[in-house]
Amino acid sequence: MNDLGAAKRAARAIAMANRLHWDAQMAGEALTICVLRDCAPPPSAVVAGYWPMGAEIDIRPLLAALHDRGHPVVLPVTSKIGERLTFRRWHPGATMVPERFGTMRPDGAAMEPDMLLIPLLAFDAAGGRLGYGGGFYDRTLVALPGRFRLGCAFAAQQVDAVPAGPYDVRLDAVATENGMIRCGS
Repeated sequence: MNDLGAAKRAARAIAMANRLHWDAQMAGEALTICVLRDCAPPPSAVVAGYWPMGAEIDIRPLLAALHDRGHPVVLPVTSKIGERLTFRRWHPGATMVPERFGTMRPDGAAMEPDMLLIPLLAFDAAGGRLGYGGGFYDRTLVALPGRFRLGCAFAAQQVDAVPAGPYDVRLDAVATENGMIRCGS
């Protein structure tokens, strides 16, 4: 496990440094087009997004488009370390509350998602996802079996192989500014 932890820390450092060079807003607009065209959620599905932070791809155009199409949109509430995420309803113009780790959340009603849009630092074609290291999404995905798991990333965040352990949950697909990548083993 020590070697896995070191490999993940090294991969995170590289991914975070590389991500600084990309245009998050333009890529987010292109990602929105790709998701709505190639992977739109079923009618009335509750979609969990996230409020982008730092140099993450900006999915706010996608969140607004999903809301405009009638989807209830929820964003995560950062739980205590070791717990899963919960989700609260969001709408354009909602008041956002600052949370731990620099995240933001709405103060709407609690809801469970049918589909999750998931942030990441790196991904591979098999659905491996490198997150920030807290395990929040892995615990959440285990608690929500059968939900569609869509990573949201810059195309350049794809790597040959993400260091993964037994508790790392794979993605079903990844949306990028260049299109959809269906993941498989």
